[in-house]
Amino acid sequence: MQNLLDPAILFFAFGLLAGLLKSNLEIPPAISRFLSLYLLMALGLKGGFALAKSGLNAEVATTLGCAVALALTVPLLGYQLMRRFLNGYDAAAIAATYGSVSAVTFITTLQYLEGRGMPYGGHMAAAMALMESPAIILAVLLANRLRQGAVAGQASVVQAGAGVLALGGAPVPSPASHSVSLGKLLHEAFTDGAQLLLLGAMVVGMLTGEKGEAMMAPFSVDLFKGMLAFFLLDMGLTAARQLAQLGRPSPFLLVYAVAGPLLHASLALGLALAFGIEPGNGALLMVLAASASYIAVPAALRFAIPEAKPALYLGLSLGVTFPFNLLFGIPLYVSVAWRLLA
Repeated sequence: MQNLLDPAILFFAFGLLAGLLKSNLEIPPAISRFLSLYLLMALGLKGGFALAKSGLNAEVATTLGCAVALALTVPLLGYQLMRRFLNGYDAAAIAATYGSVSAVTFITTLQYLEGRGMPYGGHMAAAMALMESPAIILAVLLANRLRQGAVAGQASVVQAGAGVLALGGAPVPSPASHSVSLGKLLHEAFTDGAQLLLLGAMVVGMLTGEKGEAMMAPFSVDLFKGMLAFFLLDMGLTAARQLAQLGRPSPFLLVYAVAGPLLHASLALGLALAFGIEPGNGALLMVLAASASYIAVPAALRFAIPEAKPALYLGLSLGVTFPFNLLFGIPLYVSVAWRLLA
């Protein structure tokens, strides 16, 4: 309940309510984009300043290794589970969405930890950056394999199509026609503006250290809480719209949108226990594993897997999982991490 009394969380709840009531309240897209870039820049600076103090050590390497392991394991497990209930393209899209991360959920957790005086490492911002792209790449590889399988299965249809053409019919389309180049995908993943800004701000923070931290404090510290609250107001409005577009999905999908994050957080907790990761970093690792992307991954999937339904994977991640994590998940993950990892 204490988490619900945080001003930023209350603004999210207010935006969600306003959206469900079909209010005409809205944040212009350009302002929303600016707020997201500001939050990423401020997060990168905070991480860089913290890394300048702590330096790179074995714990940092271990935590980043666990983050990469989760970024590969979660989407693969999700795909195997979803494939039992959905077609391959929707299964790959949902697996990618839940295998990637939500920067806003992560940033909100940082505020939650700082408000309670709980320490964490600046390198966790790098962990977030590392966990964003692997799920997208895996999903595209899975989708390309599905298309190739469809082509092989339609070989007889294609042969029959030759006879149809001789009679003036139309050619049989090839499912492989939308296969995505992995090289192009990798280029887009590693040159994405938001991710580059995050990493660039971390480098600036590491290079400037304490002097840079003092100079940037009015920008990256004093304004941060208000900017986050404004952005979460917009996220509440957006989440309400996605809930409306989601319609009535299978009850299994609704259960997965809540139970999936809990399972993924448990995997992260297991790694944190196995490798002796500190409580604050373990809590953030759990949050990253439990979160679902609603910006970077959906944007990539619209191009890479057009066969999948955006209302399904975006509606679940932003309409169900994001509110659950923000209102209930964050305090749960932090509490469990502090009890078991301290």
